[in-house]
Amino acid sequence: MKIAQALTIAGSDSGGGAGIQADLKTFQERGVYGMSVLTAVTAQNTLGVKSFHKVPLVTLDDQLDAIREDLMPQAVKTGMLVDAEIIHHVAQELKDWPEMQLVIDPVMIAKGGEALLEWEALQTLRKELLPLATLVTPNIPEAEALVGMSIETVEDTERAARMLVDLGAGAVVIKGGHANMKQAADFFFSSELATWLTSKRFDTKHTHGTWCTFSACITAELAKGTSLAESVRIGKAFISCAIEQTLGIGHGHGPTNHFAYREREWK
Repeated sequence: MKIAQALTIAGSDSGGGAGIQADLKTFQERGVYGMSVLTAVTAQNTLGVKSFHKVPLVTLDDQLDAIREDLMPQAVKTGMLVDAEIIHHVAQELKDWPEMQLVIDPVMIAKGGEALLEWEALQTLRKELLPLATLVTPNIPEAEALVGMSIETVEDTERAARMLVDLGAGAVVIKGGHANMKQAADFFFSSELATWLTSKRFDTKHTHGTWCTFSACITAELAKGTSLAESVRIGKAFISCAIEQTLGIGHGHGPTNHFAYREREWK
């Protein structure tokens, strides 16, 4: 039996709710063998980040080379890429990987609203990595930074998605968690389909790692050969279950429930 393989290139979350840890848990839940390349190590929990350490470039390159020479994934997800130097190295490596589907979760805005990527890094992401993407999954503040416009309405969201495709991305999901809507509404746009994906908005503070998990689920489905539109639909259902069936872990913003979707499928 051939097992689908997926790679996540992101930062480590010692609390287990986001980053590499969330991605690998999600890959496993979707029946995909997961691999990881660390870009940074953080010391954090549900209350916040205590410290942060960027992985040296030589270590980053060694990890990428080790994966490529032995365990070639069908799909790759990028998360926290730290700075322009790491983004450039990742882009240079990935552009030569054959038949690779790339999901970019452009982690650049923290929950508190502060910028996580400097201007140079944002430009490198836009020019070098975005054109390689099968799918890019920004939230509204991240989409605003990428396209240089304010997103306040449904029309703004749809325009921004088209602009991101014009910049080179194969397709876009603009995640609507920050929008002032009664439902949690995400906009999916590709050359073949434009549609809104909606779900109930849950009143909970336990949403740490939500979008890492969403994009990781899509990556896992693409690795299995699922169509892009169906992968996005499954990702939306997966994260909705993960938020609704909260674990209640920690004293702050707790993690989502990565095995909630599987439990629903069993019922």
